[in-house]
Amino acid sequence: MTDHRLSFKEMCAKFEVTPRTLRYYEYIELLQPEKEGRARFYHAREVARMKLILRGRRWGFSLEEIRQWLLIYDKQGSAAQMVEWLRLADRQLETLRAESDQLTRTISELQNARDQVAKTIPEE
Repeated sequence: MTDHRLSFKEMCAKFEVTPRTLRYYEYIELLQPEKEGRARFYHAREVARMKLILRGRRWGFSLEEIRQWLLIYDKQGSAAQMVEWLRLADRQLETLRAESDQLTRTISELQNARDQVAKTIPEE
């Protein structure tokens, strides 16, 4: 079975990220592409890691948290990684719920202020 690989340009297109982002992820050791001269190629492992990185970013995790979490798999295996994932997820869920509550209050305050101003405008 041949291992399909993506070029740098294909990787950027697949994940809709800029070249700068992809180079930065490599710089901070989130990704480790195969290098042939100046060309970089990404195999299935790097594609899977990129999916996890982008998912983690969408959920609000820092790049350092994601990097540490990925290192756990490399050093301790998937069981330790899953335990850490649960800890991180629980903490992030608490943070997101608090942000959601604050956002709900802010929306309510803004709606009330808007409605009060709307009542003061004379109809023509």
